[in-house]
Amino acid sequence: MHIRHFSDADAAELSALIRQTLRLTNSRDYPQAMIEDLVKTHTEDYIRQKAAQTHFYVAEDQSRILGCGAIGPWDGREDECCLYSIFVHPDWQGRGLGRFIIERLEQDPYCLRAARIEVPASLTAVPFYLKLGYQYKAGMKEPDERLLVSLEKYR
Repeated sequence: MHIRHFSDADAAELSALIRQTLRLTNSRDYPQAMIEDLVKTHTEDYIRQKAAQTHFYVAEDQSRILGCGAIGPWDGREDECCLYSIFVHPDWQGRGLGRFIIERLEQDPYCLRAARIEVPASLTAVPFYLKLGYQYKAGMKEPDERLLVSLEKYR
């Protein structure tokens, strides 16, 4: 198992992984219509655009992509960063791969220069991030209009 930078050739496989994860894992916490809207959004082009705006990583084992994650500056600031697009293939969830991805992102240059990390977490992922030391931003546990919960960690 290793983590490397995203390449354009990864877009199709990554799109399929994200769509599968949304449908199988996130569908427990979100309305089906919302899941299908997210599935439509996570195209190969969307992933390439996200990768162009962030440091985007893929986790793979024997050339098979099993997860991904991205990091970028928060609101253009150098002292804050944000995690994006953290997904782990449903068959690999609960095996430490998500933690492995987050640990790599927390060693990225964007994160190393930041005093604070933010993550707009899905309802599904909140318990995962809490285990990794993230806390509710400003103590707010309620999701926003996109049903995301703002979490943060200070370094």
